[in-house]
Amino acid sequence: MSKRIEVNSLDIYYGKFKAVEDVSMVIEPRSVTAFIGPSGCGKSTFIRSLNRMHEAIRGAYVTGEVLVDGQNLYAPSTDPVDVRRQIGMVFQRPNPFPTMSIYDNVIAGYKLNARRMKKSVADEKVEKALQGANLWNEVKDRLSESGSSLSGGQQQRLCIARAIAVEPEVLLMDEPCSALDPISTLAIEDLIQELKEQYTIVIVTHNMQQAARVSDRTAFFNIAGTGKPGKLIEMDSTDVMFSTPKVQATNDYISGRFG
Repeated sequence: MSKRIEVNSLDIYYGKFKAVEDVSMVIEPRSVTAFIGPSGCGKSTFIRSLNRMHEAIRGAYVTGEVLVDGQNLYAPSTDPVDVRRQIGMVFQRPNPFPTMSIYDNVIAGYKLNARRMKKSVADEKVEKALQGANLWNEVKDRLSESGSSLSGGQQQRLCIARAIAVEPEVLLMDEPCSALDPISTLAIEDLIQELKEQYTIVIVTHNMQQAARVSDRTAFFNIAGTGKPGKLIEMDSTDVMFSTPKVQATNDYISGRFG
Protein backbone atom coordinates (compact mmCIF):
# COMPACT_ATOMS: atom_id res chain seq x y z
CA MET A 1 0.00 0.00 0.00
CA SER A 2 2.78 2.48 0.90
CA LYS A 3 4.67 4.44 -1.74
CA ARG A 4 8.14 5.85 -2.39
CA ILE A 5 8.28 9.63 -2.78
CA GLU A 6 11.02 11.36 -4.77
CA VAL A 7 11.25 15.15 -4.76
CA ASN A 8 13.44 16.84 -7.39
CA SER A 9 14.45 20.52 -7.31
CA LEU A 10 11.16 21.69 -5.82
CA ASP A 11 10.53 25.42 -5.41
CA ILE A 12 7.28 26.54 -3.76
CA TYR A 13 5.77 29.96 -4.36
CA TYR A 14 2.96 32.07 -2.99
CA GLY A 15 2.54 34.52 -5.81
CA LYS A 16 5.92 36.18 -6.31
CA PHE A 17 7.23 35.07 -2.91
CA LYS A 18 9.42 31.98 -2.94
CA ALA A 19 8.65 30.14 0.31
CA VAL A 20 10.79 27.03 -0.19
CA GLU A 21 13.80 26.69 -2.48
CA ASP A 22 15.37 23.77 -4.33
CA VAL A 23 14.37 20.79 -2.18
CA SER A 24 15.38 17.32 -3.35
CA MET A 25 14.87 14.22 -1.22
CA VAL A 26 13.72 10.61 -1.20
CA ILE A 27 11.14 9.34 1.28
CA GLU A 28 11.14 5.56 1.53
CA PRO A 29 7.96 3.45 1.80
CA ARG A 30 6.89 1.97 5.13
CA SER A 31 8.97 4.44 7.08
CA VAL A 32 8.53 7.57 9.19
CA THR A 33 10.31 10.71 8.00
CA ALA A 34 10.40 13.71 10.35
CA PHE A 35 10.81 17.33 9.25
CA ILE A 36 12.41 19.57 11.89
CA GLY A 37 13.59 23.18 11.91
CA PRO A 38 12.74 26.62 13.30
CA SER A 39 9.35 28.24 12.76
CA GLY A 40 8.92 29.85 9.36
CA CYS A 41 11.46 27.69 7.53
CA GLY A 42 8.91 26.08 5.21
CA LYS A 43 8.32 22.67 6.81
CA SER A 44 4.53 22.91 6.78
CA THR A 45 4.50 24.51 3.34
CA PHE A 46 6.67 21.69 2.01
CA ILE A 47 4.63 18.87 3.56
CA ARG A 48 1.45 20.42 2.14
CA SER A 49 3.05 20.40 -1.31
CA LEU A 50 3.35 16.61 -1.12
CA ASN A 51 -0.40 16.24 -1.67
CA ARG A 52 -1.01 19.60 -3.40
CA MET A 53 -2.90 20.90 -0.36
CA HIS A 54 -0.99 24.19 -0.52
CA GLU A 55 -2.81 24.95 -3.78
CA ALA A 56 -5.87 25.75 -1.67
CA ILE A 57 -4.16 29.12 -1.15
CA ARG A 58 -4.74 31.43 -4.09
CA GLY A 59 -1.64 32.10 -6.15
CA ALA A 60 0.33 29.14 -4.76
CA TYR A 61 2.28 26.99 -7.20
CA VAL A 62 5.47 24.93 -7.49
CA THR A 63 8.24 24.22 -9.95
CA GLY A 64 10.10 20.92 -9.95
CA GLU A 65 8.82 17.40 -9.41
CA VAL A 66 7.14 15.28 -6.76
CA LEU A 67 7.14 11.66 -7.91
CA VAL A 68 5.15 8.95 -6.12
CA ASP A 69 6.32 5.59 -7.41
CA GLY A 70 7.39 7.43 -10.54
CA GLN A 71 4.12 9.33 -11.10
CA ASN A 72 4.57 13.11 -11.21
CA LEU A 73 1.94 14.62 -8.93
CA TYR A 74 2.28 17.95 -10.76
CA ALA A 75 1.90 16.62 -14.29
CA PRO A 76 -0.85 18.46 -16.21
CA SER A 77 -2.84 15.25 -16.48
CA THR A 78 -2.82 14.59 -12.72
CA ASP A 79 -6.03 15.39 -10.84
CA PRO A 80 -5.31 17.10 -7.46
CA VAL A 81 -8.36 15.40 -5.95
CA ASP A 82 -6.93 12.00 -6.80
CA VAL A 83 -3.61 13.05 -5.26
CA ARG A 84 -5.28 14.01 -1.99
CA ARG A 85 -7.18 10.73 -2.00
CA GLN A 86 -3.98 8.68 -2.13
CA ILE A 87 -2.01 10.99 0.16
CA GLY A 88 -3.96 11.71 3.35
CA MET A 89 -3.26 14.51 5.81
CA VAL A 90 -3.68 15.07 9.54
CA PHE A 91 -3.41 18.66 10.76
CA GLN A 92 -1.96 20.39 13.80
CA ARG A 93 -5.23 20.72 15.68
CA PRO A 94 -7.86 17.97 15.73
CA ASN A 95 -10.59 18.99 13.29
CA PRO A 96 -13.48 16.52 13.38
CA PHE A 97 -16.55 17.80 11.56
CA PRO A 98 -18.56 19.20 14.51
CA THR A 99 -22.02 18.54 13.06
CA MET A 100 -21.21 14.90 12.24
CA SER A 101 -21.29 11.84 14.43
CA ILE A 102 -18.17 9.79 15.11
CA TYR A 103 -19.42 7.28 12.53
CA ASP A 104 -20.08 9.92 9.87
CA ASN A 105 -16.71 11.59 10.51
CA VAL A 106 -14.93 8.36 9.65
CA ILE A 107 -16.93 7.72 6.50
CA ALA A 108 -16.93 11.38 5.39
CA GLY A 109 -14.28 10.85 2.72
CA TYR A 110 -16.49 8.42 0.86
CA LYS A 111 -19.52 10.71 1.11
CA LEU A 112 -17.57 13.74 -0.09
CA ASN A 113 -16.55 11.74 -3.14
CA ALA A 114 -20.18 10.70 -3.71
CA ARG A 115 -19.29 7.06 -3.30
CA ARG A 116 -22.32 5.02 -2.34
CA MET A 117 -22.04 1.76 -0.44
CA LYS A 118 -24.18 -0.66 1.47
CA LYS A 119 -24.63 -0.02 5.17
CA SER A 120 -22.87 -3.28 5.99
CA VAL A 121 -19.84 -2.25 3.91
CA ALA A 122 -19.78 1.20 5.53
CA ASP A 123 -19.99 -0.39 8.99
CA GLU A 124 -17.02 -2.59 8.15
CA LYS A 125 -14.93 0.33 6.88
CA VAL A 126 -15.73 2.45 9.95
CA GLU A 127 -14.75 -0.35 12.33
CA LYS A 128 -11.57 -1.12 10.40
CA ALA A 129 -10.48 2.55 10.36
CA LEU A 130 -11.23 3.06 14.06
CA GLN A 131 -9.35 -0.11 14.92
CA GLY A 132 -6.46 1.12 12.77
CA ALA A 133 -6.44 4.35 14.79
CA ASN A 134 -6.62 2.44 18.10
CA LEU A 135 -9.95 4.10 18.88
CA TRP A 136 -12.55 1.40 18.27
CA ASN A 137 -12.74 0.02 21.82
CA GLU A 138 -13.18 3.53 23.23
CA VAL A 139 -15.99 4.64 20.92
CA LYS A 140 -17.73 1.51 19.58
CA ASP A 141 -20.76 2.19 21.82
CA ARG A 142 -20.78 5.93 21.04
CA LEU A 143 -20.69 6.01 17.24
CA SER A 144 -23.81 8.18 17.01
CA GLU A 145 -22.37 10.86 19.29
CA SER A 146 -20.74 14.00 17.92
CA GLY A 147 -17.06 13.75 17.04
CA SER A 148 -16.47 16.91 19.03
CA SER A 149 -17.65 15.13 22.20
CA LEU A 150 -14.36 13.23 22.34
CA SER A 151 -11.23 14.35 24.19
CA GLY A 152 -8.48 16.14 22.27
CA GLY A 153 -6.37 13.02 21.91
CA GLN A 154 -9.37 10.97 20.83
CA GLN A 155 -10.36 13.65 18.32
CA GLN A 156 -6.91 13.51 16.76
CA ARG A 157 -7.11 9.72 16.48
CA LEU A 158 -10.58 10.15 14.95
CA CYS A 159 -9.02 12.43 12.35
CA ILE A 160 -6.39 9.77 11.67
CA ALA A 161 -9.18 7.19 11.30
CA ARG A 162 -10.92 9.53 8.85
CA ALA A 163 -7.69 9.88 6.87
CA ILE A 164 -6.97 6.15 6.64
CA ALA A 165 -10.61 5.13 5.99
CA VAL A 166 -10.25 6.00 2.30
CA GLU A 167 -7.17 3.75 2.15
CA PRO A 168 -4.44 6.24 1.19
CA GLU A 169 -0.88 5.17 0.45
CA VAL A 170 0.88 8.04 2.22
CA LEU A 171 -0.05 9.77 5.48
CA LEU A 172 1.15 13.33 6.13
CA MET A 173 1.03 14.70 9.70
CA ASP A 174 1.63 18.41 10.36
CA GLU A 175 2.52 18.71 14.07
CA PRO A 176 -0.19 16.20 15.06
CA CYS A 177 0.67 16.30 18.77
CA SER A 178 1.30 20.00 19.36
CA ALA A 179 -2.13 20.57 20.94
CA LEU A 180 -2.14 17.34 22.98
CA ASP A 181 -1.16 16.39 26.52
CA PRO A 182 1.78 13.96 27.10
CA ILE A 183 -0.44 10.88 27.50
CA SER A 184 -2.34 11.58 24.27
CA THR A 185 0.96 12.38 22.55
CA LEU A 186 2.32 8.97 23.55
CA ALA A 187 -0.80 7.30 22.16
CA ILE A 188 -0.33 9.05 18.80
CA GLU A 189 3.38 8.16 18.72
CA ASP A 190 2.59 4.50 19.42
CA LEU A 191 -0.01 4.63 16.65
CA ILE A 192 2.50 6.09 14.19
CA GLN A 193 4.81 3.14 14.81
CA GLU A 194 1.97 0.73 14.05
CA LEU A 195 0.78 2.62 10.95
CA LYS A 196 4.21 2.66 9.30
CA GLU A 197 3.82 -1.07 8.73
CA GLN A 198 1.27 -0.12 6.06
CA TYR A 199 1.88 3.51 5.13
CA THR A 200 4.61 5.93 4.18
CA ILE A 201 4.43 8.54 6.96
CA VAL A 202 5.82 12.08 6.98
CA ILE A 203 5.59 14.17 10.14
CA VAL A 204 6.41 17.80 10.92
CA THR A 205 7.40 18.30 14.55
CA HIS A 206 9.03 20.93 16.74
CA ASN A 207 9.63 18.29 19.42
CA MET A 208 13.18 16.96 19.04
CA GLN A 209 12.50 14.08 21.41
CA GLN A 210 9.46 13.11 19.35
CA ALA A 211 11.45 13.16 16.11
CA ALA A 212 14.09 10.95 17.72
CA ARG A 213 11.46 8.53 19.06
CA VAL A 214 9.22 8.03 16.05
CA SER A 215 11.22 8.62 12.86
CA ASP A 216 13.54 6.50 10.76
CA ARG A 217 14.92 9.49 8.86
CA THR A 218 15.04 13.18 9.72
CA ALA A 219 15.25 16.24 7.47
CA PHE A 220 16.41 19.58 8.88
CA PHE A 221 15.07 22.76 7.27
CA ASN A 222 16.36 26.25 7.96
CA ILE A 223 16.00 29.82 6.73
CA ALA A 224 18.71 32.42 6.13
CA GLY A 225 16.56 35.31 7.39
CA THR A 226 13.21 37.08 7.18
CA GLY A 227 11.88 37.09 3.64
CA LYS A 228 14.26 34.36 2.51
CA PRO A 229 13.06 30.95 1.31
CA GLY A 230 13.28 27.89 3.50
CA LYS A 231 15.85 25.29 2.49
CA LEU A 232 16.59 21.66 3.22
CA ILE A 233 19.95 21.72 5.01
CA GLU A 234 20.53 17.99 5.40
CA MET A 235 18.71 14.68 5.66
CA ASP A 236 19.91 11.36 7.02
CA SER A 237 18.93 8.49 9.26
CA THR A 238 17.59 9.81 12.55
CA ASP A 239 20.39 8.15 14.52
CA VAL A 240 23.01 9.96 12.45
CA MET A 241 21.17 13.30 12.51
CA PHE A 242 20.92 13.26 16.30
CA SER A 243 24.46 12.04 16.93
CA THR A 244 26.80 13.14 14.15
CA PRO A 245 25.09 15.58 11.74
CA LYS A 246 27.29 16.81 8.91
CA VAL A 247 26.27 20.48 9.14
CA GLN A 248 27.00 22.63 12.18
CA ALA A 249 23.63 24.44 11.91
CA THR A 250 21.85 21.09 12.31
CA ASN A 251 23.86 20.28 15.41
CA ASP A 252 23.17 23.75 16.84
CA TYR A 253 19.43 23.37 16.31
CA ILE A 254 19.16 19.85 17.69
CA SER A 255 21.26 20.73 20.74
CA GLY A 256 19.15 23.83 21.42
CA ARG A 257 21.81 26.45 20.66
CA PHE A 258 19.38 28.26 18.38
CA GLY A 259 15.84 27.94 17.04
